Amino acid sequence: QVQLVESGGGLVQPGGSLRLSCVASGSSLSIYAMGWYRQAPGKQRELVATITNGGSPNYADSVKGRFTISRDNAKNTVYLQMNSLKAEDTAVYLCNVDGRTGWRPRVDYWGQGTQVTVSS
Repeated sequence: QVQLVESGGGLVQPGGSLRLSCVASGSSLSIYAMGWYRQAPGKQRELVATITNGGSPNYADSVKGRFTISRDNAKNTVYLQMNSLKAEDTAVYLCNVDGRTGWRPRVDYWGQGTQVTVSS
């Protein structure tokens, strides 16, 4: 069984910063890409940023230059540093891991989500 545990969300003023973390755990877990998605009320889930196991990042245009994704492979952890936050960044942020356990097929694993609210 694979578990993803997110932390770091909260309430922040516009222009502020937050750092999200997501730790993946599971028996015989092999991780490929890791990433963050977000879903605002009434909107579809959208990609925020992903990072390959080699460390190559990919960002949504809306967050380029403001957000930085990174990972610590030894800790099975992915981070999202969010700077210059805007009201439109308000959403539930969900951690995603492309991985597999043992010799099972690769699947997408999802965390429960952490709320980020940007408001004055």
